[in-house]
Amino acid sequence: MFVTPAYAQTGGGGDALIGFLPIIFIFLIMYLLLIRPQQKKVKEHRAMVENLRRGDQVVTSGGMIGKITKVADDEVEVELAPNVKVRVVKSTVAQVMSKTEPAQA
Repeated sequence: MFVTPAYAQTGGGGDALIGFLPIIFIFLIMYLLLIRPQQKKVKEHRAMVENLRRGDQVVTSGGMIGKITKVADDEVEVELAPNVKVRVVKSTVAQVMSKTEPAQA
């Protein structure tokens, strides 16, 4: 009727792997749904920022729309209105609205 302590303590070694399967499954789902798409988006943004050139019309993360007039190492100069230019860090450019053609060599 009662289970003896010696019988209750014996457990199979294969049950531990089955116990870890749900945790492994959760990490796999998190990787596929959260981490991988975020890495892809960061990679696309980095490529967009590296390809900024003079004449592109951009939107900054602050919501300002302007045309790039000058590109430096880590910042760009954006013309918001005639004779109104601001310097913006490249990584804050959220979207390129219209691209210009590359210059002929």
